[in-house]
Amino acid sequence: REPREPGPGAETAAARCWEETKTFYENLAPKKKPKSPKPQNAVTIAVSSRALFRMDEEQRIYTEQGVEEYVRYQLEHENEPFSPGPAFPFVKALEAVNRRLRELYPDSEDIFDIVLVTNNHAQVGVRLINSINHYDLFIERFCMTGGNSPICYLKAYHTNLYLSADAEKVREAIDEGIAAATIFSPSRDVAVSQSQLRVAFDGDAVLFSDESERIVKAHGLDRFFEHEKAHENKPLAQGPLKGFLEALGRLQKKFYSKGLRLECPIRTYLVTARSAASSGARALKTLRSWGLETDEALFLAGAPKGPLLEKIRPHIFFDDQMFHVAGAQEMGTVAAHVPYGVAQKPPAPAPLNPAPAAQ
Repeated sequence: REPREPGPGAETAAARCWEETKTFYENLAPKKKPKSPKPQNAVTIAVSSRALFRMDEEQRIYTEQGVEEYVRYQLEHENEPFSPGPAFPFVKALEAVNRRLRELYPDSEDIFDIVLVTNNHAQVGVRLINSINHYDLFIERFCMTGGNSPICYLKAYHTNLYLSADAEKVREAIDEGIAAATIFSPSRDVAVSQSQLRVAFDGDAVLFSDESERIVKAHGLDRFFEHEKAHENKPLAQGPLKGFLEALGRLQKKFYSKGLRLECPIRTYLVTARSAASSGARALKTLRSWGLETDEALFLAGAPKGPLLEKIRPHIFFDDQMFHVAGAQEMGTVAAHVPYGVAQKPPAPAPLNPAPAAQ
C-alpha cells in the first residue's frame, strides 16, 4: 500500500513539537550579555591593565625580580581581583552611558566599546578576566602582547582614545596619530557621578594645535594677545583629542534627538588658562567651525585649574602640561597628560661659558 499523505493536523503538531523543543534548548543556554559593537561603529576606548587596575605590587616585582617571577606571582594570585585603578571610574561611567543608549536605541552599535590593551603575558590574562568579571565590567576585547608594545594594534581596533600608565607607550601612540594620554591617580579619593560621564579638556595642544603656545613661548603674552585678536576668525588647527570630543558629541546628539539635552548622561568641559576677553573668542569660534561644542567653557586667565576641577568632579581631565595635571591630582581629580606640542620640549640649556656682563 502507498503511504498516505500526512494531514494538516499532523503538520501542525510537528511544528508545535519543534517550537517546544527549540524553546527548551534555548532556555538551557546561558543568558548572553548584549552583543558587542563592531569597532568601526563604536567609540573605541583602549585602556591598559595598569590604567584600569592598581598593580603597584605586581609592577614592583616585575621591576625588581624580572618577568618570570612576575608571571609566577600573578598565577599564584589569579583568583584575587585587582583593586580599581585611575581609569576604573571612567570605564564605569562609559558603561552607564551604554546602558542608557541601549534603552533608547536597542539595535544601535553607536556606543562605547572598551578594549583592554596590555603587553602582559597571556597567562596573566586569567587574573585580568577574573577581575573584570568580579566588577561586572563589559570588556570582551583583549589585546595581550607578551612583552611587545601593543601600540601597533591600536589602529586595527579603530581606537578613538588610548589611556595608559606608561608615558613611553602614550608618546608612541601620539606619534602614530592616535589620541592618547598618560593617566594618573589622584592624591585623594573624591566621589564622582554614577549617572553622568564628565570629561574635561584643556584647549591648546589638547583640543587645538600648539600654535598659540608656541607664540607665548617665543614672544611672550603680549604678543600672544595681539596674535589671537588678529586671528580671531581663523580657526586653530586640530589637536590630538579633537577627534575624541567629536566622538562624544556624536553620542550626545543621540540623546538630544530624543529631547534629552538637559538629561544627557554625557557632559563636556573646556577648562583653559586662556582669558575670555583677550583670547577666548578664537577658541569658541574654532569649535563652532568644526561643528563642535562643549557644555561648559571655563576661561581661567592663568589661574590654577585644580579648584574648579574639584567642583566639576570630572571622571577624567586632559592637559598637556604636567603642572596642571599635578594641580588636578592634588584636588582629587583623575588627570591625564597629553604629551603633545611645544610644552613637551625642555628649555634650552644655559651656555657653559656665559658671556661676561657689560660693564
